Amino acid sequence: MWAAAAGRRVASVVLRRSWESLCTQGQRALFTAGFRECEDRSDNDRMRERGGAAEVIARGWQVSPESESDWRSHAAAVARSIDLIKARLEWKKLLARVQELDVELAKPNLWENAAKAGQFSRERGALSGQVKSVISMEDELLEHVGLAELAHEENDTQVVTDVTQGLAELRKTASERELVALLSGEHDSRSCFIEVQAGAGGTESMDWAAMVMRMYRMWAQTRDYEVTVVDEMPGEEAGIKRATIRVDGLYAYGYAKTEAGVHRLVRISPFDAGKRRHTSFAAVAVIPALDESEVSIEIGESDLRIERFRAGGAGGQHVNKTESAVRIIHIPTGIVTQCQADRSQHRNKATALSMLQSRLHQMEVTRRAKANAQHTQSLSDVSWGNQIRSYVLQPYQMVKDLRTNYEVSDPSSILDGEIDGFIMAYLASSSAP
Repeated sequence: MWAAAAGRRVASVVLRRSWESLCTQGQRALFTAGFRECEDRSDNDRMRERGGAAEVIARGWQVSPESESDWRSHAAAVARSIDLIKARLEWKKLLARVQELDVELAKPNLWENAAKAGQFSRERGALSGQVKSVISMEDELLEHVGLAELAHEENDTQVVTDVTQGLAELRKTASERELVALLSGEHDSRSCFIEVQAGAGGTESMDWAAMVMRMYRMWAQTRDYEVTVVDEMPGEEAGIKRATIRVDGLYAYGYAKTEAGVHRLVRISPFDAGKRRHTSFAAVAVIPALDESEVSIEIGESDLRIERFRAGGAGGQHVNKTESAVRIIHIPTGIVTQCQADRSQHRNKATALSMLQSRLHQMEVTRRAKANAQHTQSLSDVSWGNQIRSYVLQPYQMVKDLRTNYEVSDPSSILDGEIDGFIMAYLASSSAP
């Protein structure tokens, strides 16, 4: 990634020098004015809707494979990516929201409500970053196109080659940002909790639940996310009855939320002496990890029942000899959270309470939005009939997502954490008009 970024910076320097060698300052200004506005605008002016990418699309240049050295094709591909990104971000609404936030942030009494001020500031920063990213990419596209056309008129093949290489790099960047634009939900950029619970079926389902949890831990590690085991209840013979991990990293929730639902396994059971085929289920729930300042849910002490117990499983001498684990029951809703990850009872209680607040917040959001049940906040809300993916190990091998029909014939790679194909397929299908 760093090498690619450095390469783009070098290419930019080369292109600018080529630009300067091709024309006078007056010629550059005249040409640039036809494509974009002056560079001394304020941030707000730069954030308004522009039509640079649309102008390139209107030229009707065909998009060819990336391997072909055609600057027009690369430019057309970049322009279409920008256009798609704007559609996914709902560009007009995005710009309007930035202006609304600017008005709120400019009010003299803003910090009378610190929580709301912080919320506005964070939202403005996130949206501003999205807008500036698109504008920067569009600026770079227009500069490359302008230089390429001028170099073509001057028959400067070296500059055309440099521009083609620069546009090819920009094309890759734009393609990557298309995927990021799919993650534009309120909490998509946050870390998350992933909870897995075994379905009916005893040892077989508990073993499957452990396999599913391992799959997510390996997926998180391949993305360089930090994984912390928050809670785990082992099965009597094998696997787990229930487990929760926290995944810390940018867009962890945005990606992982696509996995919420019921996962079904078909295989010849290693626990059946008769070698019969069994079907097992595991439920997955994903909730965003929110800061206290982001959660507006007030929880009364009388609404909580707090239980302390000894942590189970391996954990060293201290963790198993003291009642450091904490379970919190929210009496009005019946939601239960618990944590035994730390030797400190105080920190375990704080983590369990944070999970409870996030769940209650998500429940309220879901209620208001009347969201689909697969995006609810607790495992108890995930219907066993809501199967999202089927994993078949025998008599044939296949993993198929029942929502998108995306399938892979190598279950081993999927169970080793290579699930990005399923995640991206779902994100793409859910964003389609």
